[in-house]
Amino acid sequence: MKNNQNGGRPFWRITDSERRFILLLGDAIISGVALVIALYFWAMKDQWMEFSWQFLLERPPDWYYILPFVWLLLMIELYDPKRAGRRGDTVRGIAVSTLISTFLYLFIFFVSEPKSLPRRGVAAFIGAVSGLTLLWRLLYIRVFTASAFLRRVVIIGAGRAGSTLAAEILKAEPTPFHLVGYIDDDAKKIGKKIANTPVLGNSKKLLKIVQDEQVTDLIFSISGKMQPTMYAAILAAEETGVEVTTMPVVYEDLMGRVPIALLGDDWIVRTFLDRAHAPDSYELIKRLVDIIGSFIGLIFLAAIFPLVALIIALDDGFPVLFTQVRIGRNGKPFKLIKFRSMKKDAEKDGVARFAVENDERVIRVGNFLRRSHIDELPQFINVIKGDITMVGPRAERPEIIEELEKDIPFYRARLFVKPGVTGWAQINYGYASNIEENSIKLEHDLYYIMHRNLMMDLLIIIRTLGDVVGFRGL
Repeated sequence: MKNNQNGGRPFWRITDSERRFILLLGDAIISGVALVIALYFWAMKDQWMEFSWQFLLERPPDWYYILPFVWLLLMIELYDPKRAGRRGDTVRGIAVSTLISTFLYLFIFFVSEPKSLPRRGVAAFIGAVSGLTLLWRLLYIRVFTASAFLRRVVIIGAGRAGSTLAAEILKAEPTPFHLVGYIDDDAKKIGKKIANTPVLGNSKKLLKIVQDEQVTDLIFSISGKMQPTMYAAILAAEETGVEVTTMPVVYEDLMGRVPIALLGDDWIVRTFLDRAHAPDSYELIKRLVDIIGSFIGLIFLAAIFPLVALIIALDDGFPVLFTQVRIGRNGKPFKLIKFRSMKKDAEKDGVARFAVENDERVIRVGNFLRRSHIDELPQFINVIKGDITMVGPRAERPEIIEELEKDIPFYRARLFVKPGVTGWAQINYGYASNIEENSIKLEHDLYYIMHRNLMMDLLIIIRTLGDVVGFRGL
């Protein structure tokens, strides 16, 4: 089907924002249906039919009707179209949401007065909403990730930036959009395949290619000088309703990180500083969340400290805590506090080393402490003091920062904000033990700094809780 007469994209090409709306709308309907089902089984069939209004007005407490909103909040990580399109992530995300909601309710149930909270109604809701949500999300994957709903994309520029982006698009799962090919004014490239993607023609053929291939999006990926004909062709295509986006924006949306290797030296001044400043209201609320979160964390720390301290002492002796100098916001040093998970002589030669997966320096109980994130609980003392925050880049050692900033562009830009107990890079990547891996983690850190907001922080916290439940700590 050709573009509509207003020049817009075909109606079935769904954008990411439209996908999020579909997911949210579907989840909202499902959670509402689950609430009705839960009320039905709570009241039992005969009581429901005869005393429905009396039951609804007298039995369920007011907070019970908020459960669908709590469920939508716990599902926040599955409103990322990439995660929502993968069966594994979908099943895992729903399972984590179910476990978190169950544990949260059990915690509240056992600290409340006896018989003050309903059990059947909450259990029925959790069971119904998790089962129905799974069915709906699997239906979404089957229907809305089909090729008929994908945007059709042409990359402007088949150079390093364009080919790198094309390679990432082809590797992505699920496929974010249908990559039609490149447009490039270099006659030597036309007709060839670069990163397994064809170069379709030059700027003079752009409008015809857009029409023939039903292109919905152009991604501008030229880093050098651009021909005037290309500029005119892009403007003409945009006037027909085609959406034009730049490579860094698409890369960030697709990968959740910043392509530092493809950016110019002036990127920090031209782009990063403008987007890195957060509103004062955000900083204030973030600090309040830090205080409340660390207060809860310190209560939990006090409860388990004797047991954890005993286990560490029996395994590898004292001390059970260790402090280490880390670098905070704007390069200010501070002492980070953690449970000791490594041997006392882990760096007996005095040389700072990266932590790696299955690190030989870890004591026997250390892997459990790290995977459960229990080793990080003492950091809430640093949060209360204001050295770190709940969510932010990992607090790194001065020796390692000095080494990495020699080889990785923009590395020191991560010090623009406070480090965090958890963060975007921690939940998306894991350990980094060399320059290449630390570059990828930096890309995630810079993405977080430019995009951070309360919803993103909440997403990171929920995903961290999921890692704790699944023992995927790092």
